[in-house]
Amino acid sequence: MRGSAEVAPVRAGEELDPARVEAWLREHLPGLPSPLAILQFPGGHANLTYLLRFGAPGSPALRELVLRRPPRGPLAPGSHDMAREYKVLSRLWRHYDRAPRAHLFCADDRAAGAPCFVMEYRPGVVLRRAIPDSMRQHADLGRRVSFALVDALADLHAVDYRAAGLEDLGRPEGFAERQLAGWAKRWELAVERELPAFEEVRAALGASLPPAQAPGLIHNDPKLDNCQFDPANPDRVQSVFDWDMCTLGDPLFDMGTLLAYWGEPGDRGERQTQLVTALDTECPSRAELAERYAARRGVSLRDLAWYEAFGLWKSAVVLQQLYIRWKRGQTQDARFAGLERVVPQLVRAAGRVLEDRAKTRSA
Repeated sequence: MRGSAEVAPVRAGEELDPARVEAWLREHLPGLPSPLAILQFPGGHANLTYLLRFGAPGSPALRELVLRRPPRGPLAPGSHDMAREYKVLSRLWRHYDRAPRAHLFCADDRAAGAPCFVMEYRPGVVLRRAIPDSMRQHADLGRRVSFALVDALADLHAVDYRAAGLEDLGRPEGFAERQLAGWAKRWELAVERELPAFEEVRAALGASLPPAQAPGLIHNDPKLDNCQFDPANPDRVQSVFDWDMCTLGDPLFDMGTLLAYWGEPGDRGERQTQLVTALDTECPSRAELAERYAARRGVSLRDLAWYEAFGLWKSAVVLQQLYIRWKRGQTQDARFAGLERVVPQLVRAAGRVLEDRAKTRSA
């Protein structure tokens, strides 16, 4: 990331107070060099992520850390949970080396104006659309990094969460029912117009719940631009980011989310609206990703379409939350302005996946 577009000057309205950040960190991490420079990782759409650079660039004493805090303005209940993300990353790194190590947590606003945590910085490449020059030499890059993402997800689901000290992270019993109720509640808090199709899809999801898989750690937002690669190795994810929704539950929710994000040639318009990675190179189909996961985990994916539909429906809620924050003036991020038209398209896509599932099961 160093020296690339992965970091940029902090966006207007999202600045940190350097004196407060520095005082808090020096209290807990003595010996940090001077000066402090603060840059921002601009690629995300929710939590605010900053690079804290202590010392002169190129100096042997240079120390770089990453600070995460929620977005500004009112937050949906249970969202942007920095305490949860810190808890996960302060323990999981010992059992899953793709998880960066978290060092410090601040439960109040004295450091960053909101609860925040600080974790290690890892240099590497985050892939979004354009292929960076540092990875253009790899043949079949799109397929290789995509399968590496699935492997990273399958390996997370195989982690012994009890050994990692994360058995109290969630309640697997009734997980699907709580997910439906929780995201419906978030919708109610963010919606400003009637969208009957949203309730129709929610009801259809509730009426066709699949049997739950054995519980495991789930990331809850798996996608290619939440991953980082060593440019020399496209076959293994180096780091996975954005753990604030990590919990215990049915691992197929992660696969459903991943497939909801994933586009492929021939998709209808509503499947082309997600704000996620779309590499400018050939990538596997959704079916190929599912086959890779099933082979890696040895599980049945008979009901995977239900989880994919849920992922699309949930994504509509997420984008509605982002849009309403922009509409209410709680963020100046202009990327959110056009999300209003995307939300109903995702709901329609979720309904179509459920319809196709019902036809397949009745055939």
